[in-house]
Amino acid sequence: MSSLIANVVGTAAALCSITSFAPQMIKIWKERDASNVSLKTYSLTVTCFVLWTVYGVMTGALPIIVANACALVMAAAVLGMKWRFRNGEPD
Repeated sequence: MSSLIANVVGTAAALCSITSFAPQMIKIWKERDASNVSLKTYSLTVTCFVLWTVYGVMTGALPIIVANACALVMAAAVLGMKWRFRNGEPD
């Protein structure tokens, strides 16, 4: 397999991972309600991205570091909004 094809696939996968959290973030922000978001799921997702980022750092794999660090920020933002808007609009 050519390096170009592998890089295109990897970039597409990274972009999908990073942007997959955007619809949830937008919905929570607009509605100011995160009561339907699973705390356990997003806690596990954030933990997963932390571990992948650490793995990337340990192995020196820059694409893994960048992709997972960006996805970590997005997932952590959803988790933060879950805490902030857990019962609807904060007081």
